[in-house]
Amino acid sequence: MEITGIIETCLYSEKLLALKQFYERLPGVSLIAEEKGRHLFFRCGFQMLLIFDPNHTSVEQTEVNGKRIPLHGAKGAIHIAFSVQNNTIDQWKSLMKRNSIPIESEVTWPNGSVSIYFRDPAGNSLEIAEQGLWN
Repeated sequence: MEITGIIETCLYSEKLLALKQFYERLPGVSLIAEEKGRHLFFRCGFQMLLIFDPNHTSVEQTEVNGKRIPLHGAKGAIHIAFSVQNNTIDQWKSLMKRNSIPIESEVTWPNGSVSIYFRDPAGNSLEIAEQGLWN
């Protein structure tokens, strides 16, 4: 028995509209569910990016099929990395420039993989990383 992957990553922010508009511009990210003032659910490949407003999810109980979902929420910026095909970093940099998204840093790792870092409207640190980064 072993963990075989991560199926969801969560961000928390009160800026749901700004985040919806931001993430919808990223190729391969598609909105599949939204509850205004509570959450946004995006599909990213085989994983999910869930964005919750902690003012709701940390204080208002939710149930699914009669079972409680534990209260949860966080404050402050976090980091997530998106995996992209190798040799597409220049295309991603062009997309960022077209969408006026500043790139904070570009790193070539010891194994030759490249990452670029930028921020979403809530201040979260986002990374676009080539698939070989952790191989």
